[in-house]
Amino acid sequence: MRGADRGYIIYWRCWSPDLSRTHSARELAGLLYDSLHQKLLALPDSVVVYPAHGAGSLCGRAMRAERSSTIGQERLTNYALQIPSREEFIAQLTTNLPARPDYFLEDAEINRSGAAALTELPPLPGLSPAEVQALLQQNANVLDVRPGDEFAAGHVPGSIGIALAGQFASWAGGILGIHSKPVLIGDGDAQVEEARLRLARVGIEDLRGYLAGGVAAWQKAGLPLAKTVQISVRVLNQRLCEGSLRAADIIDVRREGEWQAGHIAQVPCRALDTFPQGLPSIDGERAIAVHCKGGYRSIIACSLLERAGHRNVINVAGGFDAWHAAGLPEVAEQLA
Repeated sequence: MRGADRGYIIYWRCWSPDLSRTHSARELAGLLYDSLHQKLLALPDSVVVYPAHGAGSLCGRAMRAERSSTIGQERLTNYALQIPSREEFIAQLTTNLPARPDYFLEDAEINRSGAAALTELPPLPGLSPAEVQALLQQNANVLDVRPGDEFAAGHVPGSIGIALAGQFASWAGGILGIHSKPVLIGDGDAQVEEARLRLARVGIEDLRGYLAGGVAAWQKAGLPLAKTVQISVRVLNQRLCEGSLRAADIIDVRREGEWQAGHIAQVPCRALDTFPQGLPSIDGERAIAVHCKGGYRSIIACSLLERAGHRNVINVAGGFDAWHAAGLPEVAEQLA
């Protein structure tokens, strides 16, 4: 916090209460509540607030896209400031916390030693389709940042699809790791540059380059595209009813708490967070349908399964939200 002509400027840190080696999540959530209510909310409404994380950050739950705010605006609109008691605040912030990615601790060390400014990043080289194909043959990570539907309609075989939306950089950091040196594929230079910037913010600064001309250049070079089959939730239900798909052939890649609140009967939870520790062991020829909440995570999971050699992967469009909205049968777990 520093003085300014307009009063004070606050650099608002993250909501995440699980980043300490010495304090529990509940202890940190309680300290956060005390800091908010005893210090920050005691300031005038006109005090300017700048977030220390951007929208989509794993550290900033439900952050808006605006890059500045005021104490008054946060007092009225920030969900965490509407929680009526300290105990409920602690409960809400520590329930269903996502797994802490391995790269978090590495990033903490980078921050302590002093990371280079983003403006100092060297130019990203454009790579030809032949160069990208050669890198794929060496098991390099090729990261396609286009929207999920575009990825499903046609993508470079072996590429990993993480759409440039939501918690893009957090998922890339958690799945690939900050030393992965990926090649980027996007729709135009602006998308590639935005992806590069967001990756650098989580520590993925060393990139091999990008596919110049994108998927169109790959096709023009006469190289094949892979496609991911997509089906609706009603088609999924029909296949379950007729027996052409079994519950064991479906993977729910939501987190445990989401799965417990409601899921398709007998469909196991296999959270996407756990994929870096080992992909599901499934016969590569057997059909496997993947769903998440709305479709973002399931495309990532499908791409990882395809890259690992599973040849009959199906993405369930709309995810469990669409299943629930259609009134299809679901079950919930009884929590102790």
